[in-house]
Amino acid sequence: MAAEGFWDDQKSAQTVISSANQLKQVVNGMDAFKAKLDDAKAMEELLEEEGVDENSEEANDLQSSAEALKSELDDLEIQCYLNKPHDGCNALLSVNAGAGGTESCDWADMLFRMYTRWAERRGFKTEIVDILPGEEAGLSKVTLRIEGQNAFGYANAERGVHRLVRISPFDSNKRRHTSFCAVDVVAEIEDDIDLEIEDKDLREDTYRASGKGGQHVNKTDSAVRLTHIPTGIVAACQSERSQHKNRANAMKMLKARLYEKLEDEKRSEMEKVYGEKGEIGWGNQIRSYVFQPYQMVKDLRTGVETGNIQAVMDGDIDRFVNAWLRAGSPRHRNKEIQIDE
Repeated sequence: MAAEGFWDDQKSAQTVISSANQLKQVVNGMDAFKAKLDDAKAMEELLEEEGVDENSEEANDLQSSAEALKSELDDLEIQCYLNKPHDGCNALLSVNAGAGGTESCDWADMLFRMYTRWAERRGFKTEIVDILPGEEAGLSKVTLRIEGQNAFGYANAERGVHRLVRISPFDSNKRRHTSFCAVDVVAEIEDDIDLEIEDKDLREDTYRASGKGGQHVNKTDSAVRLTHIPTGIVAACQSERSQHKNRANAMKMLKARLYEKLEDEKRSEMEKVYGEKGEIGWGNQIRSYVFQPYQMVKDLRTGVETGNIQAVMDGDIDRFVNAWLRAGSPRHRNKEIQIDE
């Protein structure tokens, strides 16, 4: 950053600054944890020397500090698993309603709220990139941009089919319904990714933005939809007032989804060799949310479950995300987890 001419290219400079800030957060977090650990050790030695009773206020304070350190250590351990090439990128999370009409659209809206609240809990910034309301209620499709450190690394745990079982509020007979929604997560890759899209393989459509917005947004065809003809992959953006900006964002999303498709194909080939589970698809739900006749949210990949449905729907899903990250770690699979003092 101190090099001559560093600020000549503003875009490149911002990329370097962002990368430096992320590295600083990692180092500062480790330094702060080590300082707290040293303080706790010093306090323990002091209490032992003075022979303080275990039930004293000082001993209770030390116990509280130890529990807080354990929680911080868990977070640091999870961050160690986020070491794949694009884990540090921002995330583009899409929720698509499945078969089931209004019921599934309402479920998509509930999931959208859950992920928005989860992002807020983690201090991430969110932006609605594309949204398509359901015919009667809820959402047919919505794409959410999540910005923050390791946003994709965490959000990638949610990729798959989510199943809801409840008594439908749209059924006058109060019968139990099962609904499905697919959640897709891709990394917001930078422009320097070596992925070219030829003009002949691209179809561009413009349309009027839906939902809330100013007069300019609603009265001009500013929204852009790009379709990659060979694969059928679609990316759309309507968050900006400018059609040019929407096209640039849609192109970035399209490249991200094409890149993820290539990565999926590579993973599928490896899974054939190792005999692991195939790629995520409809009917292979990763998590079940049961509201009636009992209350339970269970992740079918890791076995983690909870009966506190309200907390989960309010964004408390870190227990599922962390368990998935741990389960995917080679150290966890080999049962050789060791933590240095």
